[in-house]
Amino acid sequence: MKIGVVGLGYVGLPLAVAFAEAGCDVVGMDVDGAKVAALREGRSHVEDIADARLTAVLPHLELTTRTVDLREADAILVCVPTPLTRNREPDLGPLLAAAGALADVVRRGQVVVLESTTFPGTTREHLVPLLEQSGLRAGSDFALAFSPERVDPGRTDYTLRTTPKVVGGLTAGCTAAAVAVYERVCDRVVPVSTPEVAELSKLLENIFRSVNIALVNELAILADRMGIDIWEVVDAASTKPYGFMRFEPGPGMGGHCLPVDPFYLAWKAREYDLPTEFVELAGKVNQQMPYFCLERAERALNDAGKAVRGARVLVLGVAYKAGVGDIRESPALKIIRLLRERGAELAYHDPHVPELPELGLRSAALPAAADGVDLAIIVTAHPSVDHADVIARAAQTLDLRGTTRKLGAGALQL
Repeated sequence: MKIGVVGLGYVGLPLAVAFAEAGCDVVGMDVDGAKVAALREGRSHVEDIADARLTAVLPHLELTTRTVDLREADAILVCVPTPLTRNREPDLGPLLAAAGALADVVRRGQVVVLESTTFPGTTREHLVPLLEQSGLRAGSDFALAFSPERVDPGRTDYTLRTTPKVVGGLTAGCTAAAVAVYERVCDRVVPVSTPEVAELSKLLENIFRSVNIALVNELAILADRMGIDIWEVVDAASTKPYGFMRFEPGPGMGGHCLPVDPFYLAWKAREYDLPTEFVELAGKVNQQMPYFCLERAERALNDAGKAVRGARVLVLGVAYKAGVGDIRESPALKIIRLLRERGAELAYHDPHVPELPELGLRSAALPAAADGVDLAIIVTAHPSVDHADVIARAAQTLDLRGTTRKLGAGALQL
């Protein structure tokens, strides 16, 4: 079987490599010529795909910027970005451009699967008419399905192989055809009745997390005002063996999915005259967390007799999660901008993010970067960082992740 993958980012590249490892010939297509050139040389930009692993499958992997090279693929998997506009509305531009280009190459008997997270109805209402500009009919001449990606960067306990794969086709035949494709790289494939079920299932997965994170974040703000340790509260509640799932407070949500998906569903729901107030509120609460973290930093400096303006502040961790270098939607970037606007002298350290060109910053080396700073703020707790040593060197440390609670070193908590 020959597999085509459109979009070689955090979702598409692991898919391409997995199918190549399974013995399939793979055509990986991306519009970014520099990215394609680097991949041809065995240089991966995705942390979950080591250079050695990529190099090992290069004989089975054709890398291109031309959509026409996908024509002979038996299945084409679309993994392009689905971001938000500045107004927090869905931006289907990359997806529609990819679908329009595929209309020139899709052929009878092919399987086309969308993996990009989006709102219910995207596959049927947007991909079908674009792909049918080919003169072929979706569901009869070629199979069309939606299968949401389930990628958690840096995670090793659940992989593409061991994570169940949901697939919903335009017809039962489409579903069966897509299932046959994914069975080559997934131990368990879960067929559902329609693309809309698959599309909404992905949003539910991420909105479930978004809502519960927002809940504990809002309680963290309340607990702060009440003088109650929110971490002790979470620990106590977590002793209940049923009916409770642990979520922890933090500086906000990052990555592509969690900060974006609630707004995709809220936007679509307005078409049905049903404002999803609960979902939208969760998004708003999580978006406000960097401002609460700024307030905590200001209070910490004020209690030490320091103004924010002119204070030396070190931000520890700018990736959106521990152990990876992904900065998409990272709350650390917002916190840095807010502190900078108030006149703080900012530096950051992140072993996975060597520079932040848009902010004109490079990662400062530890331990020297922590010596004598007025405030160190742990925004993302990378396991390779010696936080106890930072606490010993900085005048004050504010821990937004609760990672230092057991060190007994006196850091301030969120």
